[in-house]
Amino acid sequence: MRLVGPDGAQIGIVSTVDALRRATELDLDLVEVAPQANPPVCRIMDYGKFKYERDIRQKEARKKQARIEVKEIKFRPKIDPHDYATKKGHVERFLKAGSRVKVTIMFRGREMAHTELGRKILDRLVEDLQDLAVVDTAPKQDGRNMVMVIAPTKKQPGPASKDETPHEAPQEA
Repeated sequence: MRLVGPDGAQIGIVSTVDALRRATELDLDLVEVAPQANPPVCRIMDYGKFKYERDIRQKEARKKQARIEVKEIKFRPKIDPHDYATKKGHVERFLKAGSRVKVTIMFRGREMAHTELGRKILDRLVEDLQDLAVVDTAPKQDGRNMVMVIAPTKKQPGPASKDETPHEAPQEA
């Protein structure tokens, strides 16, 4: 087998017994890195430390991943103007937090004959939120519900800073 030392230096082709002896002398582990190679490649390393560092790297990578959350808000076709404003406020808050929003219009009984009322509510919501959101999935009828998904726009209007230039240290005389 081909052996790689603990510092990454190539030791060369050695027997398995010799490689194990070298690893035990250094109080390290002999790890097979590339078993499919000809001859197989092994490395002398502290395997416990390697696993620990790998887990830390994976944890850091998971922290940096952006998970997109989908929030849901439900409307009815005959919604009161105040209730509409309240729910629209919730949708705005979700969008500003960076979440996608699934907007559902629920129809009951005879309301199914007037699905255009639900469509008007969705169109009005999109128009009211045009600076915050874009339609991700167009409204579609799903049984007794009409569903639409909206996503936040790429550039969110953040709080404007008072002074864009960096502050300079005062000069002493």
